[in-house]
Order: sequence, then structure tokens, then C-alpha cells
Amino acid sequence: MSSPLPPALAAEPEPPDTGAAASDGGGDDRHRLTVSGGLAALSLDAMASVAYGPESIVLVLAAAGAYGLGFTLPVTVAIAVLLAVLVASYRQVIAAFPDGGGSYAVAKAHLGRRTALTAAASLVIDYVLNVAVSVTAGVAALTSAVPGLYEDRVWLCLGVLALVTAVNLRGIAESARWFMAPTAVFVLSILAIVVVGLFRDAPASTEAATGHASVLTENATTVGALLLLKAFAAGCSALTGVEAVANAVPSFRTPGVKRAQRTEVALGALLGVMLIGLAVLIGRFHLQPVEGVTVLAQLADASLGHGAGFYVVQFATVVLLGLAANTSFGGLPVLLHLLARDNHLPHVFALRADRQVHRHGVLFLAAVSAVLLVASGGDVNSLVPLFAIGVFVGFTVCQVGMVRHWHLARPARWRAKAALNGFGALLTGTAALVVTGTKFTEGAWGVCLALPLLVLLFEAVHRSYARIGERLELGRVPGPLTPQRSLVVVPVTAITRLTRDGLSAALSLGDEVMAVTVVHDPAETETLRRDWELWAPGVPLVEIPDGHRRLGQPIADFVNELATEHAYDRLTVLIPEVEPARPWQRALQNRRGAVIDRALRRHTDAVVCRLRMRM
Repeated sequence: MSSPLPPALAAEPEPPDTGAAASDGGGDDRHRLTVSGGLAALSLDAMASVAYGPESIVLVLAAAGAYGLGFTLPVTVAIAVLLAVLVASYRQVIAAFPDGGGSYAVAKAHLGRRTALTAAASLVIDYVLNVAVSVTAGVAALTSAVPGLYEDRVWLCLGVLALVTAVNLRGIAESARWFMAPTAVFVLSILAIVVVGLFRDAPASTEAATGHASVLTENATTVGALLLLKAFAAGCSALTGVEAVANAVPSFRTPGVKRAQRTEVALGALLGVMLIGLAVLIGRFHLQPVEGVTVLAQLADASLGHGAGFYVVQFATVVLLGLAANTSFGGLPVLLHLLARDNHLPHVFALRADRQVHRHGVLFLAAVSAVLLVASGGDVNSLVPLFAIGVFVGFTVCQVGMVRHWHLARPARWRAKAALNGFGALLTGTAALVVTGTKFTEGAWGVCLALPLLVLLFEAVHRSYARIGERLELGRVPGPLTPQRSLVVVPVTAITRLTRDGLSAALSLGDEVMAVTVVHDPAETETLRRDWELWAPGVPLVEIPDGHRRLGQPIADFVNELATEHAYDRLTVLIPEVEPARPWQRALQNRRGAVIDRALRRHTDAVVCRLRMRM
């Protein structure tokens, strides 16, 4: 059990949103999500996966030739079944854990701290990779249409990332408004492909694939269980993002639980319809994977023709892939908030800025994603193999935790609910093992290494907070108050209004006050001594000789001598300094206060205060 933390360190806990309270229409609630806003802000990852999920299935089955492609629909139906299981499970997670956190919250309640941290680490990795994959995939689609931009793809990736970050710093509800239109256009485009394609007996056009080499294996007729398992695991990449709504329940308007549950169901229904619809069309039009053209582009070509509709689909796909990173910006900061509240991350991640923004979580996600974008050179293929592993681990942990939840709570029909979650855990656990095994040499080893390292980091932070709580004697009745003899030292270089205000503040802080100045130029020091005697502030001026023209170290050495030779219970150094009214004026400062502050904090145990005067 962790030690409690002082108010200055602890993140203030928030009351859970049970869904019963009515919105007062007040200031904070209007910056939270509605159902449509939740779909726009939190479903972009899942919606965008429609662009590469079916293609992942087709590419695996292509190893068995045209006969293997005939299993596209059965594999997709199996994925849709898993999707339904996950939606039903996360709908229950939302009700049981209204503070958000998804698999982390479930594991923390039912599977122990170590398992919960493993789930949290997997979600952190998945969210970061989602940003990198989404941005690079969107930019890749753009550079495919405009090859001249290919050499600038890294800068384009960073530009898209900066745009999404800036929008999210304005608030999650604000970002949802920005992304509603692209999400709606993409969903309507995919549904148009499915509906129109179902009424066609033959492709309207095959121009998109003309001139491109097929990657279909010739004369292969054997489809084994391992191949189907690989296709299933590859296609499950379309399920990434399903957990985002459960992770971000506190971001919804009251009643938050009901709104989040409706959003989860709407997301699952839309995603399932699109996946199965596209799989039906793949078989109906006998499409084959070809080099340089996506399966979705071929489906748009076959269903809508190679005209305006085709380009609308392509443009909507480019935009949505670029913006799908918003799912992570909606979910990860809430997860980091919960981890910080539980003392597993610095408490700065638990702070909320205006508009209900977890600003530090947003900036952390942007910074780590930028590093990945630069390291990968903007190449989506180097990131995709790592993408689904983290989320499958989170899925599995969440399902197992919910099985234990039903076993302990034992509500009506708890056995059926537990069986549903257990079946889901079996499916997602199998998918996690298959994806990790097949992609291990392609970079999955990095995820396998990052997971335990993140868990160790969380535990190290937790131990640090525990030590802080122990040293502060939190939870214990303090002893009686005792008076302390204190000395306040004020560094000065001249007699100014700043010096007067600094000494006045020092007199209110300590029993004794002493002004000190470092002697660099004897003539200047003599002038200061004479002026000090004329001013007669009633505070002694001590001269510290130094032949090396240093500033901070001589004062630090002097403070250490005072601590050794005199019986002061507390030594405080008060540094008066000017605070410029405008940011550009900071360049005019000599940074004297910062130099002294740094030397004192490094080499003494004195309390350091910086008294800033606004100019």
C-alpha cells in the first residue's frame, strides 16, 4: 500500500462519474465530449485501420494463391466476432471503471499492481506507435499521389504531428470539432463503396490496378491452420483503437458512462459493417493484391469507378490516416493521469490545464512520437510490425481481469459474462503470441524489451514517492512545534530598490539577516561599502573575497562555512532579481540570480528563494 502524499505533491483525486449526475451546462462540461464528438476524437485510429486491416488479411492469404483469397470473408467474420466480444467487454469496463484507464484500471483492481503496470506499459507503447504509424501512413499516401514530396516526408510528418498537437492543446472537445468532418467523409465514403459495390455484378473499373504487378502466389492451393492464424492476427490490426473510449471516459460530458457506452457501441457497429462489407466486395470482385496500389483503392475503383468518387475516397483516406493520431491524444493523457495519481509517474502528468487538457501528457506524446518519426525516416513499413502487439496485450489483460471481476461480483448471469470475456481473452492472447512470433525479427523485439523497461520505470517512480512520504512522515502525528534560529543571506551588488525590497522580505523571514557581496573589483566594493554606511539599513554587509571572478561558488562556500561554524537551525538565501514584463527582454538579463541559485542547490543544503520584481 503506497504512502499518502503531501498536498504539494499529490494529484487531487477526482470523483468518479457514475453517469447519474446531470450536466449543469457549466464551464468545464462544455469542453467535454458528446457521442458524436467521441466518435470523431477517439475512433480515428479504429476507423483508419479499415484502410490497412483488410489489406493485411489479403496479403497473408495471397501466399496460398487465389484459393487462399477465398478465405478473406471467413477470416474477417472471425475478426468481427472478436470485435463484438471486445465492444461488449469494454462496454462493461466503462460502467465498472468510470474513471477511465481501460485495461490498466481493470488489472489494478483484479490482477495486481505488476499486471496493471504491464497493461499500462502496453497501452503507452500502443498509443505512441499509433501516432507514428498514423502520421507516416497518411504522409505515405500523400507522397504516393505527389511523388515530388517524397524527399520531404520527415518534415511533412513533423508538420502533421505539430498540427494535431496544437489542436489537442486547445482541448479534446475542440479537437473533436476539427475532426468530425474528415471522419464523416471517410465513413460515408467506405459505406458508399460497400452499398454501391453490392449492386454491381462486375467491377466498374480496374484502371487503378492496371500496369501493376500482382503479388499473388501462382498455383498454390493449400491453406493451413497456421496461415489462417497469421491472417487472423494480421487482420486484427483493424481492432486497434477499440479500447480508446474506455480509456477516456472522464473526457465525456455527464452522464459520462452512458455517453461513452453509446460511443463504444457505435464505433463497433460502424467498424464491423465496414470490415465485413469490404471483405464481401473483395470476394465479389475477385480482387488481388498488387504492388503500389492499396486494396481499398482497388475497391473504390471497382465500386465507384475511376472518377470523382475514387479521388474523394483516396483524399479522405489520406486525411483520416494523418489525423488518426488524435485517438492517442484523447486516451494516453488520461492514462498518464491515472498512473500519476497512483504514484507511478511524476504528478505533473495529473495536472489539468484550461479546457480540461492534460497538457503535459499531450506534450510527452508529441515529443516521443517526433523521435520515432525522425528515427524511422518517415517510413511506415518500419513501424507497422510493432503496432498491434501492445494493444493485444492490453486486450488480453483486460479480458482476464473482467473474468475475475464477474467471479468476485457474481451479478445475474455472471457465468455467461465471464465466459464471453474468457473467450475474448483466448482470442486476443493467441493473436498477441502469433503477431509477436511472426514479427519478432522485424522489430517486435523492441516492444518486448520496452514493456519490462516501462514497468521498471513505473515501479522506480513509485518507490521514490514512497521514500518522499517516509521522509516527510506522512500519516503520522507530528511532534510539538519548536522555535528555530534562522539566518537569511541576501546577495547584493549595488544599492537599489531591488536591494531594499529583498532585505525587507528577508527581515520578515528570519531572526537574523546578512547581506553578502563577492569582491571582484576592490574599487567597486569600496564604493558599495561607503554607500552602505551612508544608507545604514541596519543589516551587516559581509564581503567575500574571490580572485577568480566567480559568482555562485564563493557564496556557496560562505554559506557552508556559516552552517559549520554557527548553530543555525535553518539557513535561507534570498536572491532578489528582476522579472522582465516581456519575454524578449529576458535576453537583456545577466542571469546572475540563476547562477547563484544553481551553485547553492548543487553545493549546499540551504533553502533558496528567488524574489522576483516585475519590471
